[in-house]
Amino acid sequence: MRISVIGCGYLGAVHASAMAELGHEVVGIDIDERRIAALAKGRPPFFEPGLHEILTSATATGRLRFSTDMADAAGAEVHFLAVGTPQAAGTTAADLRYVDAAFESLLPHLADGALVVGKSTVPVGTAARLAARLTEVAPHASLAWNPEFLREGFAVKDTLAPDRLVYGVADDHAASVLDRVYRAAVEAGTPRVVTDYATAELVKAAANAFLATKISFINAMSELADATGADVTALADAIGHDARIGRRFLNAGVGFGGGCLPKDIRAFTARAEELGRGDSLAFLREVDAINMRQRQRVVDLAVAALGGSVHRKRITVLGVTFKPESDDVRDSPALDVAVHLKGLGAEVVATDPEGIENARLRHPQLDYTSSTQEALRGAELVVLVTEWREYRALDPVATGRLVAERRIIDGRNVLDAAAWRAAGWQVRGLGRP
Repeated sequence: MRISVIGCGYLGAVHASAMAELGHEVVGIDIDERRIAALAKGRPPFFEPGLHEILTSATATGRLRFSTDMADAAGAEVHFLAVGTPQAAGTTAADLRYVDAAFESLLPHLADGALVVGKSTVPVGTAARLAARLTEVAPHASLAWNPEFLREGFAVKDTLAPDRLVYGVADDHAASVLDRVYRAAVEAGTPRVVTDYATAELVKAAANAFLATKISFINAMSELADATGADVTALADAIGHDARIGRRFLNAGVGFGGGCLPKDIRAFTARAEELGRGDSLAFLREVDAINMRQRQRVVDLAVAALGGSVHRKRITVLGVTFKPESDDVRDSPALDVAVHLKGLGAEVVATDPEGIENARLRHPQLDYTSSTQEALRGAELVVLVTEWREYRALDPVATGRLVAERRIIDGRNVLDAAAWRAAGWQVRGLGRP
């Protein structure tokens, strides 16, 4: 099929490359000339495992090309809207200016029978509004909403082999077109939910809200564990055996971040208030508050570990991205902790396998090094805040030879505390005795 993808940021670049990998003829459109130039040369503008391979493969075959001219989308059968919806300035609501601008720019280029498919995470009601606009200006085209469920670090896999497909459609024809787009996944038996616009929009918002709630729940339990001497990891193992609860995402730590989850739950709450149903999602404000509180708890642990003050103390921060296998530092708990410690007068040295350049752009006041060994050398305290595989695999004996003092804060509860203590380390975690 001939497909256009409007917006070539994280979502759009992955989606365009994956659609071409599946055999479609794809054009990616974006107004950012530097981004388009990089993608056209097969260079992803961000780190995502597997993306470089499918991007270079697809561009080499000619199935994938990029442009800054919306007119190049003309003639496509399916147009995916993959534009960002950041948090609006001065409020918690989603900023839909970019979605609306892309949609309006696309309208003059829609061929007869074209299907516009929303991928962006938007407040419920957006699809119905855009569908009404489409009926008014381009009645020869139709709209569907097909939310994305990408996990950074696994986005290529999640696009090529999704765990479910959700179609928000107004008729069976739109669903049949999407079945053609996702033929490989449909034929593989991927669960498929065909529903209305509002439900499709709510599926994405509800999924993010539930995940955020689960993470903040176990972090709240870690606060109680600290107050009572209990072990939150053993607690999570025990309740995770309950099939109704499950063990995944019950890992206490410094909390969630990134460019999606925090702003999406805030936008969900704001939309509920606009609909006069603010009380129904009032609990998400506490979910957000618990999450933000975890960052301060890690800072407090660092201060306590150094005797009440971090002033002029050399602290190594392991990780600046919000999660491993990503270079994304947006709303990163790890980077937030590093900046807080620096603000308290510590001599902070931060390291990360992929996120240093993005972190330096946001917080140049920190000292950075790409070498883990260099970062550890002479440290009076180590703070692990992004659970990259290489940090989880650090040898406590060898690491102990590099540092000045054997103290570590495990902000993700991923280390074998007994092994580290046996090597002479003072180890503190969140909700662990």
